[in-house]
Amino acid sequence: MQIRDFMIDQSLKELTEHRTVVLPVACYETRINHNISGYIPLHWHDEIQFVQVVKGEAIFQINEEKLTVREGEGLFINSGCLHMAIDKGDSGCVYICLNVSPHFVLSQELYTTYVNPYIKATNFPFLHLGAEDNWEINILEAIVKINQLIQQKPPYYEIDVSTQLSLIWKNLIINGVKLEYEQAEVLKNHRMKQMLNWIHAHYAEKVLLDDIARAGQLSRSECCRYFKRILKKTPLNYVTDYRIQKSLILLQQSESSVTDVAYQVGFNSTSYFIDQFRKSMNMTPLAYKKYKKVN
Repeated sequence: MQIRDFMIDQSLKELTEHRTVVLPVACYETRINHNISGYIPLHWHDEIQFVQVVKGEAIFQINEEKLTVREGEGLFINSGCLHMAIDKGDSGCVYICLNVSPHFVLSQELYTTYVNPYIKATNFPFLHLGAEDNWEINILEAIVKINQLIQQKPPYYEIDVSTQLSLIWKNLIINGVKLEYEQAEVLKNHRMKQMLNWIHAHYAEKVLLDDIARAGQLSRSECCRYFKRILKKTPLNYVTDYRIQKSLILLQQSESSVTDVAYQVGFNSTSYFIDQFRKSMNMTPLAYKKYKKVN
């Protein structure tokens, strides 16, 4: 079942339980523009993620890098990596999303040698699966098979899912990535999450650049460079965008007014909120409120 509203904590860690009763696995089809924001917002999780685009195409951002994933192609996103996705050109992009606990990929005896080094590597945030080589095709076919198994739940399907996951992982690691471990990359990722954590805890208050920089133990200029490099926007622009995201749920409450919502999410001017909302959503908050009332 598609997640339409990503529940995340203050550090952007996704709170959704990616598991069934028995399996620490979740697999479902996602239509990007059905999310409450119209896109998949920035988030991260401990699970590894496999994606296969079954319709249209999407632009994914993983940490600092962006790439287009087209119909028939796929993507591996490593544990702990910040990522988001938007529909490319209103293509109506739909993709299979497979989230798996790293500890379930292989047995505990094999985990230390064949899984842990890959999820800890700092040069392996993602891998584009282009459906050209046999190992890529094997992974993409296994993603489809797991999706079918979880939807249909035939007898002993959990064993079949486990078998397919082992196949996916074997094909992933035989492609020959030389793993690297850089402490500077670990620290950069940690500081970025600290700053996002602070913003998400204080977005409804007055937010200053100095506060954000202090949360990441950075200077103002270095803080701005982090946001520009990773999120392609300034820290305060990110705050505005995050406030708009938080306003979407509040605007769907029948008793809420546009002015009330504006102040609840941290804007100190209704007119500025309306202006920024229009730029982000291509409609006014009131129009959005009316639209959601009838849809």
